[in-house]
Amino acid sequence: MRVLDRVSMLLKQKGGGIFSLPPDASVYSAIEMMADKRVGALLVIDGDQLVGIISERDYARKVILQGRSSKDTFVREIMTPSPITIRCDTSVEDAMRTMTDNRIRHLPVINSDGTVAGVLSIGDLVNWIVSAQDDTIAHMEHYIAGDLSH
Repeated sequence: MRVLDRVSMLLKQKGGGIFSLPPDASVYSAIEMMADKRVGALLVIDGDQLVGIISERDYARKVILQGRSSKDTFVREIMTPSPITIRCDTSVEDAMRTMTDNRIRHLPVINSDGTVAGVLSIGDLVNWIVSAQDDTIAHMEHYIAGDLSH
């Protein structure tokens, strides 16, 4: 594991499970799905096109704080349209930079054919980087100890 690894490797290890709903779903159903799937965001897909992303943050800021009803509000009304995406060949380091620079916590990954390959969370990237650092430290310890079999 390295920070220069491609996010496709991370998705392969994580699994490419994609949780989504259509833009005409109720916000209540979105929050219910997030709770059920234990995720903080869902992709909004219309047909086979990624049209947005809805997160717990969207819910808190655009429903709760505005006194709206989650059962009477549609996902399309509060989603982030045209979300920032990356491609499968993006490095883990560049994915982290994209998330940090844009202050986002979830990042859809797009295949070369334009379909969604998966979603990365900031936690996924942090875990990958920590594992990469652990691997590097272990290799250095073996090198210093003269154990070249690793």
